[in-house]
Amino acid sequence: MDNLDYGIIGNCRSAALISKTASLEWCCLPEFDSSSVFAKLLDDEIGGSFEIRVSTQYKIKQRYKKHTAILITRFEDGEHIFEVHDFMPRYVKGPSQYYAPPEVYRFIKHISGKPRFSVHYDPRLAYASGKTETYVKKNFVVSLTQGEKFETVFLYTSFNKNAVVEGREIEVTENGYFLLAYNEKIFQPSTRKTYLELERTKVYWLNWSNKTPNYKKYNAQINRSAITLKLLTYNKTGAVLAAATTSHPETIGEVRNWDYRFCWIRDASMVIKVMADLGHTNVARRYLQFIVDLIPDKDEKLQIMYGINKEKKLTEKTLDHLKGYKGSKPVRIGNAAYHQRQNDIYGILMDVLYAHLNKFGTDLENGEELWGITKGIAWIVSKHWREPDKGIWEFRTEDRHFTFSKVLCWVAIDRAIKVARIFRKNRKVEKWSTLEQEIREDILTHAWNEEKKAFTQSYGSPNLDASVLLMESYGFIPARDPRFISTVHAIEKELSNDGLLYRYKNKDDFGLPSSSFTICTFWFINSLFKIGEEEKAQALFDKVLGYGNHLGLFSEDIDFKTKRLLGNFPQAYSHLALIECAINFSQKATEQRVLESMQ
Repeated sequence: MDNLDYGIIGNCRSAALISKTASLEWCCLPEFDSSSVFAKLLDDEIGGSFEIRVSTQYKIKQRYKKHTAILITRFEDGEHIFEVHDFMPRYVKGPSQYYAPPEVYRFIKHISGKPRFSVHYDPRLAYASGKTETYVKKNFVVSLTQGEKFETVFLYTSFNKNAVVEGREIEVTENGYFLLAYNEKIFQPSTRKTYLELERTKVYWLNWSNKTPNYKKYNAQINRSAITLKLLTYNKTGAVLAAATTSHPETIGEVRNWDYRFCWIRDASMVIKVMADLGHTNVARRYLQFIVDLIPDKDEKLQIMYGINKEKKLTEKTLDHLKGYKGSKPVRIGNAAYHQRQNDIYGILMDVLYAHLNKFGTDLENGEELWGITKGIAWIVSKHWREPDKGIWEFRTEDRHFTFSKVLCWVAIDRAIKVARIFRKNRKVEKWSTLEQEIREDILTHAWNEEKKAFTQSYGSPNLDASVLLMESYGFIPARDPRFISTVHAIEKELSNDGLLYRYKNKDDFGLPSSSFTICTFWFINSLFKIGEEEKAQALFDKVLGYGNHLGLFSEDIDFKTKRLLGNFPQAYSHLALIECAINFSQKATEQRVLESMQ
């Protein structure tokens, strides 16, 4: 079964997906949201790929080099063995400066014997929207398209260029390389230089991973998820992507296909909070600056999402020439949800802002700006918290009074009060405390459904929704409160399907949901743990971990019947929730606790 068996490589500027047989099938250059060079993921006929092909006698295994984002695919036929080490260069160039060019390296490591392979090199530039022509030159292979947009990409290699382009068999007797570069190189690459880039990149990731604490349980899963979240950060601005792909369907053959190569304030803020807890504070600081830069005017409302370079207009359109993954049309670029109102983003942002002020104190360079943002958010929430919105799941139909949105409005004011105390702004504490109590009483009165014995999706609704499980996580209600325990059990009864959770089961804009939203399952596991059902929670967690792909990566959704991964990939939401659950079941190793006590 196809289970999105891809590994992700990247350098915090762009990323690529490589199949378990070393076929590069998704890559956008020069940046995450640029048009694709290879998009076989979305059209296996015209999308384009860069494949390493071997005879059927070869056994193929794939893994990551431990604690790095370097993907190793091993090909073995008896004594004839070689490996492909795929990576995108990233390493320190100077103080707070990183070398991260729009390039993919494929280092071919000769292990033993005389292994043979051929290459299928088929770039299809600009989302395969026009003809891509490839020419063999003296020092490189160049591919170009002159459709709506002129695009080029360069391939450098130690192997015979004509043999590569023509797909002829190549015998490996020594190490070699391929370098896919968006720009023409000034200095000619070589195998030796490629190996140096590999080692430099390896050292970068080892140093980065060393900051992640060691845990007694699930250490490998936490570390892999943390690296995956890092790969979804955009170093230039501090933005965090929801996922590396567009239009991978939530359900095969349906139209729930969206472009996730943008920065949702909600997703990104949740990611940043987890990353900061793991000790990766630079990621958090850059994201906070991203937010500060986005709010120049004190009365400007936050959009729910932005482009990774702070773009505010994310016009959605379809690429009708691509048939979509397994025929799931349409393929979309851009995302029309950017103009939606979702009142929860203010609470999520304030939660992150407070966590950082609490952790780092008030000596932040932008402390005054952050206090200004706090006042601005409190003002917006005070004016608009009573209004309906589209909710966390971005319903494209009528607005409703979603419980999650109301709870996060409460969170915004609760955290604003805490920030005010840090800055010793006592008058604001008094003013906002009245508002905080008003919102709390409104939720307790209108979100509770006595018949269901649960907090429901929206005011007056009988429908259950996994997002209300976060009421406890955000401190709105204690875990052992009978109302929360009852809500967890009600959600289990109605939304759980063999341990996997629906987001909700009521009809939305596209009918009834038919796949499990992975983050919701992790939220449920987290809630079971919090209400005291720890053994049950851990058994379910172990079961769900088994649904990841061969590298332990998760997409947005899981099919209830087949358990195959669906939705955009890899999904930041899924991996941040995995980390939160794993930490619940773990305790930091003794060494880590001793180090923390010394700080």
